[in-house]
Amino acid sequence: IRDRPRQECQTGNESASAIPFCISFGFWHHISSPKILNIQKDHITDNLRLIIDGARFRLSQVSESANKEDEQHPEAGQDMAVTVDIAVPAPARLGEGPVWDMEDARLWWVDIKGGLIHCFDPASGDNGAFDFGEPVGCIARRDKGGLIVAAASGFYLFDPETGNRTALVDPEADLPGNRFNDGGCDPAGRFWAGTMHDDGTPRQQRGQFWRYNDDGTATGFSAPLYTSNGLAYSGDGTVMYMSDSNKSVQTIWAHDYDLASGTPTNQRVLFDCAEIDGRPDGGTVDSDGCYWTALIGGWQIARITPDGKLDRTVSVPVANPTKPMFGGDGLDVLYVTSANESLEDDPAQPHAGCLLAISGLGVTGLPQARFAG
Repeated sequence: IRDRPRQECQTGNESASAIPFCISFGFWHHISSPKILNIQKDHITDNLRLIIDGARFRLSQVSESANKEDEQHPEAGQDMAVTVDIAVPAPARLGEGPVWDMEDARLWWVDIKGGLIHCFDPASGDNGAFDFGEPVGCIARRDKGGLIVAAASGFYLFDPETGNRTALVDPEADLPGNRFNDGGCDPAGRFWAGTMHDDGTPRQQRGQFWRYNDDGTATGFSAPLYTSNGLAYSGDGTVMYMSDSNKSVQTIWAHDYDLASGTPTNQRVLFDCAEIDGRPDGGTVDSDGCYWTALIGGWQIARITPDGKLDRTVSVPVANPTKPMFGGDGLDVLYVTSANESLEDDPAQPHAGCLLAISGLGVTGLPQARFAG
């Protein structure tokens, strides 16, 4: 069931005051945290446009949360107001890999093509950026400090404060043109990351997921893939999810997962995204056990039940959302990265590449484990 279509502020008597409210609300919300805008003299006009457009979008979004069962039990499917905020308006070329760290109370995320690692503090609006020096697919916070990084040339440890990076292993050194893409930690703290072919030539099916091991090696699974994506785990760690975003595949799979050994088995289709608009990109799991996927090219994100049913879709103001991740103190805000590559001058997408924050969904996420190595 989709969210109700976007409704613009009307000009009739009933809503004559709605238009200035839309604008003033957006103004207050963002200016009260001026660091969120990173305002510069040369960009004031663009930022004002983002504020106004974002406020109108936020206030116009109403989520229709009822699924078929809810329709039979209206008290369980009350409509909830969903707001979509522009958390970081500075666009990323290919925003990806958001992970909420409970200890930091920060959202870490990356710009793959920009080679940047971001750290967003929703309390202050600060969004720090650390230049890694090469494309970065995904990251995770590390128990011992710093980050583990899956980049174009392999796995690394990285200290954002000093800029020091330590190479661990490059499991695909023999595959020039491949790079790491989506990934993250399993509930036991093992770091997984998937690869893809991305050198500007037609995509080849030569990616897979890699598990980084305690002995400094990496073990590959689920080959071959075009675009490895969608890595996430059930709350109890017994199910591992992943996807392939390629147009010829666009499928999300579930696996039985042995948390003790870090081994996935029994691959099966969870959901075929050919049924809906957009292809599966990054994913995360909520506290009800449902899987959320960003639908790149589809202007929406979707919630899939553990038995593979489409439960809900939520519209977003970008064609290319890339990965959702629950965050905030109550894990009740769904952050969504997006991409603006090749869309920089598209007037229909002023928010492409921005970091979005969706609230009012009525569901919460799961804590994300830190890398234990």
